[in-house]
Amino acid sequence: MVHTREGHSTGELVRQMSEQVSRLVRGELRLAKIELMEKGRHAGFGAGLLGAAGATALLGGAALVAAAIMALALVLPGWASALIIGGGLLFLAMLVGVVGKQVVSSAGPPTPHRAMRSVKTDIGVVREGVRR
Repeated sequence: MVHTREGHSTGELVRQMSEQVSRLVRGELRLAKIELMEKGRHAGFGAGLLGAAGATALLGGAALVAAAIMALALVLPGWASALIIGGGLLFLAMLVGVVGKQVVSSAGPPTPHRAMRSVKTDIGVVREGVRR
């Protein structure tokens, strides 16, 4: 059995290293989980605010649409006014939908960047320690 200067055998050192690596991996997984939970909570709150803004904008937009139809009805029949305004709104909705689809497609997957960076650092430290 080989002993180091401190009196630990090689087997004991390998066992300790295995335990420490296992603890390190569990800690990194906990960090990744916490980071993803924080991102999810933050995104959920933002989505709620966007929903409230959307509902409010919908009501305001409906009032403006009614006003535009009524204003156009002063020079055209009511049905023609509603048809023109409705067609314009559908065209606008199509444009916004296309842009929204492009934005969603360009978004990357949610990844725990800090945890990944930390794991890479840990791997580098372990490799450097093994080389010594």
